[in-house]
Amino acid sequence: MDYQAIIDKYYPADDALRRVLLQHSRQVADRCLQIVRKHKELPVDVQFLEEAAMLHDIGIYQCDAPSIHCQGTEPYIKHGPIGGDLLRQEGLPRHARVAERHTGTGLPGYEPETLEEQIVCYADKFYSKSSPNHVRTVAETAQSLEKFGHEGVLKFLSWAERFE
Repeated sequence: MDYQAIIDKYYPADDALRRVLLQHSRQVADRCLQIVRKHKELPVDVQFLEEAAMLHDIGIYQCDAPSIHCQGTEPYIKHGPIGGDLLRQEGLPRHARVAERHTGTGLPGYEPETLEEQIVCYADKFYSKSSPNHVRTVAETAQSLEKFGHEGVLKFLSWAERFE
């Protein structure tokens, strides 16, 4: 599967939004790959993991988030399910599940279940598209998740124990 062709299809212009997407997605993919290199015991489909990490935010262009150059109309919280729909249309149901399950530590009905879904969701939390040059620490990330409820923080910290 050529994830770059899918990115090119939905982000054809070399503009600020495409650059934000590519930088963030590469950061997440690289962290995912670092995790599986460190934890060879994890039964992970490495090629799929990298592809899914590169495509996890494919739906952001349809959202209203001007601070990261998204000029769409949908609330940003919907970018995961939007991306899931796009990737299903591309014939990529496994990748779609990662896209729709990576927001926060999982939204109700969209919790990450597979190991690959969990790793992408976990890795994504360290990078903000609005502050692309800052890598959050585990502590900073846990603190940023607290506003969404302590259960998500506990889930994140359990992933940190497993993946770090």
